[in-house]
Formats: sequence, C-alpha cells, structure tokens
Amino acid sequence: MSHALNILKEIFGYPAFRGQQADVITHLASGKDCLVLMPTGGGKSLCYQIPALMRNGVAIVVSPLISLMQNQVAALNEVGVDAAVLNSALPAEEAQAVEQKLLACDYDLLYVAPERLLTRRFLDLIARIPLALFAIDEAHCVSQWGHDFRPEYRQLNVLHTRFPNVPRIALTATADAVTREEIIERLVLYDAKIFLSSFDRPNIHYRIVDKINSKQQLLSFIQTEHLHDAGIVYCLSRKKTEDTAAWLNVHGITALPYHAGMRPHQRALNQEKFLREENIVIVATVAFGMGIDKPDVRFVAHLDMPRSIEGYYQETGRAGRDGQKASAWMVYGLNDVIQQRRMIEESEAQAQFKQTATKKLEAMLALCETITCRRAHLLDYFGESATFTSCGNCDICLNPPDSWDATIAVQKALSCVYRTGQQFGAGHLIDVLRGNHTIRVMQRKHDHISTFGIGQDLPAKTWRAIFRQLIALGLLTTDSDGYGALCLTRASRTVLKGQQKVFLRRQSEHKKLTLKQQPVNDFSILDQGAQRLLDQLRNWRAKTAREHGVPAYVIFHDATLKELVRLSPQTKDELLRVTGIGTHKLDKYGDHLIEILRN
Repeated sequence: MSHALNILKEIFGYPAFRGQQADVITHLASGKDCLVLMPTGGGKSLCYQIPALMRNGVAIVVSPLISLMQNQVAALNEVGVDAAVLNSALPAEEAQAVEQKLLACDYDLLYVAPERLLTRRFLDLIARIPLALFAIDEAHCVSQWGHDFRPEYRQLNVLHTRFPNVPRIALTATADAVTREEIIERLVLYDAKIFLSSFDRPNIHYRIVDKINSKQQLLSFIQTEHLHDAGIVYCLSRKKTEDTAAWLNVHGITALPYHAGMRPHQRALNQEKFLREENIVIVATVAFGMGIDKPDVRFVAHLDMPRSIEGYYQETGRAGRDGQKASAWMVYGLNDVIQQRRMIEESEAQAQFKQTATKKLEAMLALCETITCRRAHLLDYFGESATFTSCGNCDICLNPPDSWDATIAVQKALSCVYRTGQQFGAGHLIDVLRGNHTIRVMQRKHDHISTFGIGQDLPAKTWRAIFRQLIALGLLTTDSDGYGALCLTRASRTVLKGQQKVFLRRQSEHKKLTLKQQPVNDFSILDQGAQRLLDQLRNWRAKTAREHGVPAYVIFHDATLKELVRLSPQTKDELLRVTGIGTHKLDKYGDHLIEILRN
C-alpha cells in the first residue's frame, strides 16, 4: 500500500484513504475483479484511478454521460494525470488525435461512452495496446429495475469475453439486492469480490413535509435555510420545471430549468452554468443529475415524490458530496401516490415490471409515512442494519410525530370506500364523509348513504392524511385503471370487522427548526478577517477556473479553501499539509496561494 499511499498524497493531495478504498485498490491493483457499492461522495473514483496509475497500460473507464467524463478528465489533468475522453462530442480530428495517443500509450486513463466502446473498431483498437483495467461507472445502469437503465450497458459482458485477463471494477452508489444480482449476472462478475460500504450519509438532513403550496414552501425553505447556496430541485413534469424556475427567479433566486424536451444546446448550457458558477439552483426532471460531481450542492429538493427509494437516494446523494452539511427536502401529498400509480398502470411495460415498480413505489411511500428515523429506514431498505434508533439529523428524530388511535376514523373511511362502490378518489370520498353537498355527491345520491356526514369532526386535510396513510399501510389501493379510485384490500377486512386497531401519524403543526437543527454552512461562522480571506481565495479560484475552462471545484474544493483559511500556511512545505493539495497543484498554484495568504 505504500505505493498507493504515495500516489494518494503526491498526486491527489489526501493524507489517508477512507472507508474501504484501500481494500478495493489493493484488490484491483493485484488484477482481480470487484463490484463496489459506495455512497455518492464516498470516493469511488479513486478506487480505479489509483490502480490505473499503479498498473501497466491504459485504464478504460466506461461512463454514461459526456459532461461527467469531461469534468473528471479535467480534474485529473489538473493534478497532472494524463487522461482523455473519447465520445461523439469530439470533432473528427480531435478524436483521431486521441486515438493516436492511445495507440502510443500516452494516457493513464481514457473515458469512453458505452456506445463508443461497443463498436468493433474501438474494441479492435484497444486490443492492440496493454490495458491496465476496465472501470464500469454507474453500473446500476445495467439493471432494468434501476432508475437509470441504459440498454448498452447490458452488452458490456463483451469485455469479459474479449479481454478475460484484464481486471474489471463495476461501481455504483445505488443498488438494492436485486440490482446487485443483475449487475453480477449481466457483467459476468461471478468471481468478483463485493465491497459494500455503508449507505449512511450522516451529513444530510432528511425532511419530508405535507404538500400544501409546493412552490411557496420551496421558496420559504430556500430563503430561510439555503439562500445563495447551490441546489437541485426535482419535478415530475417538464412544464413544472419551467414554471418553478421562473417562479424562483421572480422571487430573487437564480434558477435554471433542465429537462429532456429542451433544445440540446440550451440544456447543456444550463448544466454547464450550474457546474461552473456558484449559487445556482437547477430545476430539473430526473433527466438531470446522474454523474453530477459538483461537491458543493447544499440542498436537493423534491416537489414530487420519486418513484423509488433508489431514485430518491441517488438524487439526494448529489447534495453534500464534500461531506459538509446539506439538506434533502421534499413535499409530498396524496396526489403524488395516485399520479405515480397511474404512470405505472398506463405504461406499456410487462406485468412483471409493473409489479416490481409498484413494490418500489410502496417502499417509497412507506419512507414518506414512517414514524421512525428516516435514515434508519433508508439503511434497512438497502439491507444494512442501523447502529442507532435515532440519527438526530432527520425531521422525525428532531421533531418526533405523535401517533393516535385512528381505528374508528379508519373504519369510517373504509366504509365510505365500500358504500360508494370503490369507484372514487379521495376528494369525493372526503366530500361524502364531511357531508358536503357537491354537485357530484348529489348526482350520485351519495348524500343518502350511511357514511354521508359521519366524518364532520375531522378537517379535510386530516382526512387526506388518513387516506394517504391507509395506502401506505396497504389497507387501500388505487384502481388498476389508473384513474385514482380507491379500493379495499384483503387487509382492510379485519379492520372493518373490528379485529385490528390502527394507529396513524398525527398531522402536527409545521414547526420551524431551531438554529442548531438547521443545516448551517460552516463558512457562516467565520469572523470578518477569515471571511475576507475566504472571499479572496474564492475570487482567485473563480478567475483561475475561468482561465482554465473548468468548474471552480476542479481547482480546489471548498473544504481545501476552508483549511487554507484555518491553517494559513506561509510556505510550500506547509501548503503540502493541506488536504487537496498535491505536488502538481503545489507547483502550479503554490506561489499564488502564499501571496494571498501572506497579504
């Protein structure tokens, strides 16, 4: 490991490995296959970058996104590693030049898209050179049950067939047991060692709140907790991304939309601006985000419920990659459940896929409605036992919800579903329960049934919460036609007969988090002198990044700037003790940093 540690310190500027990095690097560098599951921000890239520098030959890295490849290559070039990217975005002359350098073995790592790698021409090309290893990033893309399924990934087993002696590493941040099995099968990794790191992200504060006025709730959340922070807001529809971005801009938040329906040039421009500039909020559909390695995203917000815990975990994991405090915030309501179920039923997928998608949606719904620690709930889903019952950094632990014996209210709700013929959604059922003489109630003569008006003692918002939780508990389901009608399940029979009590989460008033509970940017506690120094370093970093044509974090992460302010090194030897500064960056930037720090 002395060789690996030397590379880690001299090139990347880090004093020690984290978690299972050292074990993975030793295993891969010795020429053995492995599957690595490591949370976003856990340092997956180093697990193959360092072995690539230790082994003879060129490392081929398979990555699904052009922007991700470009940013990772830019970061490697900044620390003096010879890396390049080969994809469809390169002009023909540049692509030819890259291929010539590849044949001359002038690269340590080459990043390629799966479509390019799978061509016979490229496979024949790399067969002519010594290969250090194959790294398959975002390996969950191989799974049809994954949220980022890429058909091309299923053909990557050709690497095992054509190059059986070249070690392979498959990496992902998100994969449940079913997805892990499929990765192993599809990539022929039966003999690979599995490195499973903890899925816990203790720096992320998880919070899920009732949806009332989602745009206003989002604005309040950003203004009170993340003003001037970079963030991502996820919406279900393209129109909603446009509307929400416009709404935020009107209210003083710099926001950009991103969705698959935009012109490719504008979409790429918005993503590039988000990556390169600070304090930008991107409002996007799930088309945005896979492979985004911007470390200083301080929050990820969802205005609609994701379709699976895998998707939620992957998306929220884009916050706080630098290990600093960050927020995962979501508004959620009954219509989210109905809308997601409708999308599943109306899809043209096979029955087995629909069944699996429904189970994943139910798991996501259970996370939203849990009355126990959200972090423990997430870990349990991924097959990891939490070492705590209260994490102290989610809304449930900080503001524990009350539960109440809702058996009678539930019986009323279930009876109303039955009496109305299991043909109506929650809105109509609530009108019946509360005795509202709406046109629809009168036309259907539901004002004459026994359940009309028996729920007047509870407000409409409480009834909506009850119906939502009944779906989460499996006591109600939505109709198979996808129109949102609520239907009884087999489990509801015992409740109607009085053989089972039901306790539900009480809808509490939304309390403002106390200051110590709020995610706080560590920079906000600096004194004036330290803040001025930090501003000078950030200005220099921004100017340098523009000159080099790379995002600011490629020059130095915020954590490195913070350590420069704290330690105030005055010599190059002292600079080398700062995390994130290796010998190459010391040679390039040492004099500039010392000048700023001394002044």
